[in-house]
Amino acid sequence: MSAAADVTTLQEVFGAKIWETLEFRGEHTIRVELSSLHDVLAHCHKELAYEMLLDISSLDHFGEEPRFEMVYELATLDDSKHLRIKAKVSEEEKAPTVTDLWMGAGWHEREVWDMMGIPFEGHPDLRRILMWEGYPFFPLRKDFPLAGRPTDMPDVAFTGVAPLEGGPFVTSGGSGDVARREPRAQVVE
Repeated sequence: MSAAADVTTLQEVFGAKIWETLEFRGEHTIRVELSSLHDVLAHCHKELAYEMLLDISSLDHFGEEPRFEMVYELATLDDSKHLRIKAKVSEEEKAPTVTDLWMGAGWHEREVWDMMGIPFEGHPDLRRILMWEGYPFFPLRKDFPLAGRPTDMPDVAFTGVAPLEGGPFVTSGGSGDVARREPRAQVVE
């Protein structure tokens, strides 16, 4: 079967819950209702052999309602089929977790939560992954200023000397030949 055949199968199984299908340059995208997102993804995983979740990302359609859109990139193990599933999410809604389908989804969902502020219903460990706990903003939202926002950053960074400065794994600048500048060519005495 092909991804195009899988789209047809999903339309037959889920009917009106799939409200749009797109094909562009051989890539297939399905837009589904948020309420049926987990069921569609489970069907793709269990029945259509999309064993790999390549990525989970999100879009901010600032000024539209619903504001956000979840994007799931799926593939088969032999890389013969790719499928993109999208679902709109309003600011008041939660997206369903897919950690029960793909273990690696946890990290992707934590990143979407941390950067965009979309929570996931049923996620086993939904906490920030890039920003520190307690950070009040979501940096990938379109209303986040490019220059950032003032905030009290916890004292986690250091400004002292780098721990390996001048050590055996630091290259030497200069015009010598490349072999002499390589870290493995340096001898520590």
